[in-house]
Amino acid sequence: MKISVDAGVEVGIVIGGGNFWRGRTSNAIDRTKADQIGMLATIMNCIYVSEIFRNAGMQTEILTPFAVGAMTRLFSKDLANQYFKEGKVVFFAGGTGHPYFSTDTGITLRAVEMDADCILLAKSIDGVYDSDPKVNPDAKRYDTISIQEVIDKQLAVVDLTASIMCMEHKMPMAVFDLNEKDSIANAMQGKINGTIVTV
Repeated sequence: MKISVDAGVEVGIVIGGGNFWRGRTSNAIDRTKADQIGMLATIMNCIYVSEIFRNAGMQTEILTPFAVGAMTRLFSKDLANQYFKEGKVVFFAGGTGHPYFSTDTGITLRAVEMDADCILLAKSIDGVYDSDPKVNPDAKRYDTISIQEVIDKQLAVVDLTASIMCMEHKMPMAVFDLNEKDSIANAMQGKINGTIVTV
């Protein structure tokens, strides 16, 4: 990651909060409250990873769509662009700031707002398949697929709201395995061992 940042690549990062909280799987709590807890979980993860980056010699900033004391700064496109010009890695935490929107939608929203070249989507699976490989051992991985096909075939790479936003705003994605060695560093250099989702 640091090599790409040092080379001038502008890096914005969104991190989910599922390691702390998966409130949507429970009917014991109001959906709005569950989503608010999830937003806070993403902020905790971003603070943690931000410090890892700082220890590796990178400068970072965390932006959120709502005030979080002095721990983050309030998101604005101008402020994010200023940080990018300063060579900082920007963490977009807290999702969209509203319930009923997933981290997928938060990723897509920020990518579109910031005029990103591509969304690099590190998942627990190594690409987009024609069916769930955990259920179907004969599932086949796509090397490339259009976002329209993803929507038509309901392949759930990201949720439907995010998929439609990618299609409408022509935002491509690259889906690859988070757990593969150096997968993020490789993806940053255009070496994708996964699926390219075209627009």
